[in-house]
Amino acid sequence: MTDERHSVLSQEQFEELAHLGARVDESLRLEFINGRIGEKAVPDGVHGRIIVWLIQICSSLPGMWLFGDQGLRIETYRKSNARPDGVLAPIDHFIGAGEWASVDGVRMVVEVTSRDSDTHRRDRQDKPRAYAESGIPVFLLIDRDTHEVKVHSQPDGVRYETVVTVPFGKTVTLPDPVGIDLDTEPLKDWVH
Repeated sequence: MTDERHSVLSQEQFEELAHLGARVDESLRLEFINGRIGEKAVPDGVHGRIIVWLIQICSSLPGMWLFGDQGLRIETYRKSNARPDGVLAPIDHFIGAGEWASVDGVRMVVEVTSRDSDTHRRDRQDKPRAYAESGIPVFLLIDRDTHEVKVHSQPDGVRYETVVTVPFGKTVTLPDPVGIDLDTEPLKDWVH
């Protein structure tokens, strides 16, 4: 959806629309970020492999799990709804939460860039801001276009104060409350 014109839509109206769309077409994944409805590209095989790799790494964190495609209510001034590629939270955190859960208790969100025209605005601009405004402690971006990993941390309510960028192949620290070192060497074999 590249048309920048949009009408006012409440969070509740969006959630109803997203639910309807998913029932009509299971591959349809909608998000509502900064007042804009956007389609999220259906993941490809490399995208899926990266998420599985991260799930394996995060499974070493006691009592935590990296959930794929959990919808989050991003309670910023525009009341957004995002569906990150991964959400690190306590293993029982989303029981009873429904399709769109609160960000309270979420330790980290993960996005892996897609091969679509909306990736730059959505993954590199809108989502970091929305996640920081919501107070999510860590945002991990696996950028397949630039062959970089970006770790955003220390949200101040407007943006992340710290952004560490490393090329694929380097080790980067995912700061507390995640607290692990991530060796990004495998990404060099999967992303070309």
